[in-house]
Amino acid sequence: MNAPTAARPYAPGYGMPDSTDNLLPWEHVIQRLTDARTYWIDTASRAGRVHATPIWGGVVDGTLYVEGGPGTRRGRNIAENSNVAVHLESGEDVVILEGTAEQVVPPDPALASRLATVLEEKYGPRGYHPTADQWNEGGLYAIRPGIAFAWTQFPSDCTRFTFK
Repeated sequence: MNAPTAARPYAPGYGMPDSTDNLLPWEHVIQRLTDARTYWIDTASRAGRVHATPIWGGVVDGTLYVEGGPGTRRGRNIAENSNVAVHLESGEDVVILEGTAEQVVPPDPALASRLATVLEEKYGPRGYHPTADQWNEGGLYAIRPGIAFAWTQFPSDCTRFTFK
């Protein structure tokens, strides 16, 4: 992910500061995504039927990767409509990504190896032991945000990140 442009979100009536003082840095978002155990991914079918799922994932080179079988509701929705929203569990230290999910088939072997290591470190104690070749037939998605939101002290540090 390239570094986005940071600004205030448009939210009339919520007391957003007029200045750009106290905006969160993009590095805060990457760190929160890296440290998170569970990501909520929201998808929609071509007809607009929405679906939310908690899922495991990891960050490699600043990109969030999530996994799951292409035959799941989430996978079928992404195949029909790649638009997604991803958010973390906290309602106080908030990170929300809005963009697209791109299936990575097959992933570059070096990327797959690094991601398997990240996921092993994060989820191995919970019994998940990924291998670098397990996504060769599908089931790995790169999240490509178009916009992101983050805050830790609403509304004083509320930040909107926009990607080119």
